Amino acid sequence: MTPSARLAATAAILDDLDWSRPVEPQLKAWARANRYAGSKDRRAIADRIYTILRRRRTCAAPLGDETGRALVLGSLTVTDRLSVDEITALCSGGYGLAALTETEITALASPTNDETPAASLDWPDWLYAEAEAAFGSAIDTELDALRQRAPVDLRVNLLKSTLATAQSALQEEGFTPETVPDIPTALRLPPASSIARSTAFADGLVELQDASSQAVALFTQARAGQTVLDFCAGAGGKTLALAAMMDNTGALHAYDVNPERMRDLPDRATRAGASPNIIRSTDALQPLRGQCDIVLVDAPCSGSGSWRRDPLAKWRLTEDNLTRCLIMQREAIDSAASFVKPGGHLIYATCSILPVENTEQSNAFSQRNQAFALDCDLKRHTARDGGDGFYAARFIRIDA
Repeated sequence: MTPSARLAATAAILDDLDWSRPVEPQLKAWARANRYAGSKDRRAIADRIYTILRRRRTCAAPLGDETGRALVLGSLTVTDRLSVDEITALCSGGYGLAALTETEITALASPTNDETPAASLDWPDWLYAEAEAAFGSAIDTELDALRQRAPVDLRVNLLKSTLATAQSALQEEGFTPETVPDIPTALRLPPASSIARSTAFADGLVELQDASSQAVALFTQARAGQTVLDFCAGAGGKTLALAAMMDNTGALHAYDVNPERMRDLPDRATRAGASPNIIRSTDALQPLRGQCDIVLVDAPCSGSGSWRRDPLAKWRLTEDNLTRCLIMQREAIDSAASFVKPGGHLIYATCSILPVENTEQSNAFSQRNQAFALDCDLKRHTARDGGDGFYAARFIRIDA
């Protein structure tokens, strides 16, 4: 495909996107239906689509439009910083983008600059106050970080390897892993590294897991011999991290109110050499009431800390959706609390940077449940800490 044809394909995909779904499966479906696009074409198209979705508002600004064509042309101005003459040369017609109109030439030559602070940082206006509360004077730096490409973070599986061994194995396969200073289990690769096809991944030496997510697992302080419940296990990333921390001893239980979310966990656990007990019903969960040393509640949330990986989610979130998340969070932490034994710990976590989902939820839990006292909390921000934005609060059950 020519560069212009890639741009035309990008515009067409953007026009057909279902904004209610993640973008990755939609790109895979497009690739299956358009076999003429080679691997380099698919990668270039996907990279531009992700860039545009992360920077939707600034890419729409030059032409004041959110059609696929307008967003693509805007991206050439905003992210590629091409001149109007350079953009004109790319709009060749045929299988490529149609020639620029006089209106487009005028708009691209003199883009408007009357954006709100939220728009200039590609952030929803209605959430800007929440971001200010989270970041204070660092808001510009942090919101800019949340619209950049994310690196590929790996967790070294200590059940099968050491950091040094895993790093060496990856280097032998041509990767360039770097350590992450404050996360002893983490290695970091450049964005778009194809780790899933590596031998180190296939053999279970490493797992895909963001460094901040690993920090939350470490924050639980789980150790060998304990009884631990991952109450919102989902795909099981933190479950497997906990298994390694516990040296695959004690009793590690994984539960999710929607068991389908755990469908890949058995295979992942086998590859990792872990053996969690996967609980698929609320009835099977009941014997654990009051028995757990640690209960982790990785609650459903906005996902705002990871929007650079799933940029459509940033634009899907509405005030009603956020309200539903808050209700589910309260229900999850209240339900999970009953499984903590006296002296045990309850950890509430989200992959969000929004105070309404984080400190406000943990403070509200403390006020309505006097059996628990807040021990400490953890905040991870992308620009400051690397990795996604995350929050965790650790409570101790103080009643007898």
